[in-house]
Amino acid sequence: MVFSFLKGQFIDVIEWTDASRDTMVYRFERYGNSIMYGAKLTVREGQMAVFIHEGQLADVFSPGMYMLETNNMPLLTALQHWDHGFNSPFKSEIYFVNTRRFAGLKWGTQNPVMLRDPEFGPLRLRAFGSYAVRVKDPVPFMREIVGTDGDFTQDKIAGQIRNIVVQKVSRVLAASGIPALDMAANTKDLSDVVGKAIAPTLEEYGLEMPELYIENISLPPEVEKVLDQRTSMGIVGDLNKFTQFSAAQAMQKAAEGGSDGGMGAGLGAGMGMGMGMAMAQGMGAQAMGAGQGAGASAPPPPPPPAAEPMWHIAENGQTRGPIAQSQLAAQITRETLVWTEGQSDWLKAGEVSALARLFASMPPPPPPAG
Repeated sequence: MVFSFLKGQFIDVIEWTDASRDTMVYRFERYGNSIMYGAKLTVREGQMAVFIHEGQLADVFSPGMYMLETNNMPLLTALQHWDHGFNSPFKSEIYFVNTRRFAGLKWGTQNPVMLRDPEFGPLRLRAFGSYAVRVKDPVPFMREIVGTDGDFTQDKIAGQIRNIVVQKVSRVLAASGIPALDMAANTKDLSDVVGKAIAPTLEEYGLEMPELYIENISLPPEVEKVLDQRTSMGIVGDLNKFTQFSAAQAMQKAAEGGSDGGMGAGLGAGMGMGMGMAMAQGMGAQAMGAGQGAGASAPPPPPPPAAEPMWHIAENGQTRGPIAQSQLAAQITRETLVWTEGQSDWLKAGEVSALARLFASMPPPPPPAG
């Protein structure tokens, strides 16, 4: 009975299985019991065991099974002042450090990052993404981060790492010189640069970051709105032609509304004619308003001359232009390759109908000699 009581005061099996999935460090609870000399220590894959004796960090055990004896506990043996063959029980704190990868952790810029964009000038950007972290060296991790915390989870360090990531991301984005519109295509390179910049800082804490992703870089809502308007203007192109096209479509829809014949057809045609007359009256009113501004009796100014077509010439693998059509006759022959806006490819001048009159008054080629 006494032997059973004494045996209950000693711990002879030391191991830890993690069911939480977020615990980075777990302290093995002795509950006041001593560890038996020769006890069995089991360290599983993805773990490391750290012994702390009387406040001093002693031995570190990698994955495997150990018998706790003097030959595999050199630091603890020295701290205990054990002589060879002395096998007394001892009391130490044992911490299991989880060395697996903790993935899916999120980061994001709380405040916008200011940068000087080569196209838009000063801009504010926001970025967010995810990262993974794991313990690389348990000794500095225990010394610098964990301390005496017996149940250390990833949440207790995620905020600190997030601040490091955001700081490095802000610096890299501001100094990258990449236009804002091209950053989405360079997130992989930017992530690699940020990861390399973070590595020395994390190494001081015994950590490493095997994964870092910049998932999105976004502009402020007001800038995105202006950018959308600019894109829409680029799609519309010539605003006057777009207005005329829209008016023509409206007239066509109005006419088609009465395509069932009878009174409906008359109404549709009437609406189309009415819209056409309204457009003509509006254009006349603009002309009259311009005339009244110069004087009530002054006639309206003549319409501006039509823009003269501009041409490009290809000779000997090089191009010249643009050249006004009025100056083109002295510089080309029927075989000269020419191009103007609207053509899909280069054509011989003699094949272009718009240039036919340039060759009408030209004499035919001279007869052969002899």
